[in-house]
Amino acid sequence: MIECRVLVVPLLTALALLLGARTFAAEKTLLIHGHIYTAIQANPWVQALAVTGEHIEAVGSDRQLLARRRAQTRVIDLKGRTVIPGIIDSHLHLLFGAMELHGFSLSNPEGSVTPEHPDALIAAIKSFAANHPADRILIGRADFSTALPSAPTRALLDRAVSDRPLIIHNMTEHALWVNTRALALAGITDDPVADPEEERNVIRDASGHPSGMMLEAAQELIERAVMKQLSEQEKLALLSTGGQYLNRLGITSIINATGDLNEIQLYATLRDRGELTVRTRTAFGAVAVPQKLTPQWLADLETARSRYHDDWVSANLVKFFADGSTGLIPPLVYRPADFRSLVLELDRRGYQLMTHAERSDSAHMILDAYENAIRTNGPRDRRLRIEHNFVVNEEDVPRFAKLSVIASAQPLFCCSEIGTNYDAQDPTTTDRWHSLLASGAVVVFGSDWPCAWPPDPFVNMQQAVTRQIWHSSDTASIESLPMDGAEQGGSVATGKIYAPEERITIREAVDAYTRNAAYAAFEEDHVGSLAPGMDADLVVLSQDVFSVDAMAISKTHPLLTMVGGKIVFEARD
Repeated sequence: MIECRVLVVPLLTALALLLGARTFAAEKTLLIHGHIYTAIQANPWVQALAVTGEHIEAVGSDRQLLARRRAQTRVIDLKGRTVIPGIIDSHLHLLFGAMELHGFSLSNPEGSVTPEHPDALIAAIKSFAANHPADRILIGRADFSTALPSAPTRALLDRAVSDRPLIIHNMTEHALWVNTRALALAGITDDPVADPEEERNVIRDASGHPSGMMLEAAQELIERAVMKQLSEQEKLALLSTGGQYLNRLGITSIINATGDLNEIQLYATLRDRGELTVRTRTAFGAVAVPQKLTPQWLADLETARSRYHDDWVSANLVKFFADGSTGLIPPLVYRPADFRSLVLELDRRGYQLMTHAERSDSAHMILDAYENAIRTNGPRDRRLRIEHNFVVNEEDVPRFAKLSVIASAQPLFCCSEIGTNYDAQDPTTTDRWHSLLASGAVVVFGSDWPCAWPPDPFVNMQQAVTRQIWHSSDTASIESLPMDGAEQGGSVATGKIYAPEERITIREAVDAYTRNAAYAAFEEDHVGSLAPGMDADLVVLSQDVFSVDAMAISKTHPLLTMVGGKIVFEARD
């Protein structure tokens, strides 16, 4: 008779035993003595969970699941720790985030170094450049004005670095500030560039010389040049590191809110190598660039849809930008008739659509265009989305539920004294998460990383529950920066609350990052909840977010992140 050997070990000891799990999925793992939130309404809480291979085999009580143990079964004692489904970040930009993760950030929770302090800014950049002599291109992020005439110029960056291209991303990711070498790399001279939309956003001085400030669609001139300089292996290394960074925050799936066929192919390569540690769904679109339905673009879009639709790499998603995020007022990207026509055609072809909107008139235009597509093209399961939804008119709030439009939000951008509004004279309440949920709309959360730094889901959850007002002395005088945000750019809590009636519960916040987010991505059949047959994507937390004081939710951190039954992150003692 073969003896059944069972290992019952403390959590962190068990994690140490699972070293190398990125390439190894235990035959059977039991997690017991836990406080496990399943996100299943009929059975939201269980004590224990069994994982076999990539999937959840069973959930239930300790007694029920320990009865399933076999020889070599690994039993992890959670000791009462809280477990939630793997976090799905419904809106970020992994490639940009990975590039800036490799580079430097001058805008962090602790403080922001801005052009208003040129000596400190130059010193910080010079230090990074000296420590990275092999980097052909230097990339960073910072807070700076994008409103003329207060926007900085290349002269300051040339003082920091003159021998290599230097590219600074604005925290909104809607502007780039570059040095002279970067302009040369992209071929930007005194002559107008070929694309009128890009040229319109190349900021030039009175003599026509490029200033070094590239707004909205003009960013593509720089991005194309940078992508040509990076080898495939460099891009793969960046994305792999970026995915592992997200795992440390409990993130197991993402929606890439910008991308193209080439980027999707990189994720597929990582998947095939066994190096992809986050599930990806990537939208076709570039920041504030009007979509043009050229034959090549449509062919790439169809190739992505037909080729990439598995649990790790998927497409069939198109991103529009109804407006931008620069200047004193977010600039419009489309005329309503043009946007309506594009939405109608891509909806007819069966693509899921998502649209960036910061302005209330933009949100109204999007809802009108979506309603027209639904009426014209007939019923189907669309799961249309609007991103950000900072300012939405009162009469448009119930239209989200009526049209089954998903509201994708980033709570950590909120809240200044005027929420996330760009107009201090506009009394409209912003970030209406409670109103949207109460109306029956599906609300999902994301970070918009690298706009948020770091993309911490627990900071987002705390902000959704508390709606604290934040203020940063470092960025207060920067024009065109209405979003001080929670723990962003040196922001500190003021002790005041913005529109408390729009707060939501912690369970609603967790659902926005799990169950709701899976639904928004057409993935609720395999992720977003913890039930038999689902993929084993889960996070073990350092504290119980459901019971701690609301002001302490942001102090939560993952102890273990599992994706498809594999440990992709484990905390160390």
